[in-house]
Amino acid sequence: VQLQASGGGLVQAGGSLRLSCAASGRSDSTYTKAWFRQAPGKEREFVAAINWRGHSAYYADSVKGRFTVSRDNAENTVYLQMNSLKPEDTAVYYCASSSRAGATTTIWTLYDYWGQGTQVTVSS
Repeated sequence: VQLQASGGGLVQAGGSLRLSCAASGRSDSTYTKAWFRQAPGKEREFVAAINWRGHSAYYADSVKGRFTVSRDNAENTVYLQMNSLKPEDTAVYYCASSSRAGATTTIWTLYDYWGQGTQVTVSS
């Protein structure tokens, strides 16, 4: 499975961005998909995850109510809609996929496939 993330950019605080992550190669439509982020000098942290049916999603407390994860299995794509962005959301955002993880799995080592990352920068 190859994952390709896109949609990052520079936005002012309070603005919105929508990240996309397209899968190719072997189908991962039955896998849990997630978003993680990593800011400079910090460890990779969980942002959001969604189960394979798209019925169950889980969020980090820091993004709950502002970010929404969704997926389109027909398009092999997972999305992260980010609203009310804050400067502390600045990071490289990675999409990930796993056949082992559930929608509440926040440990990045349990995800098998990773996208290359897309930079999100929020200015104050």
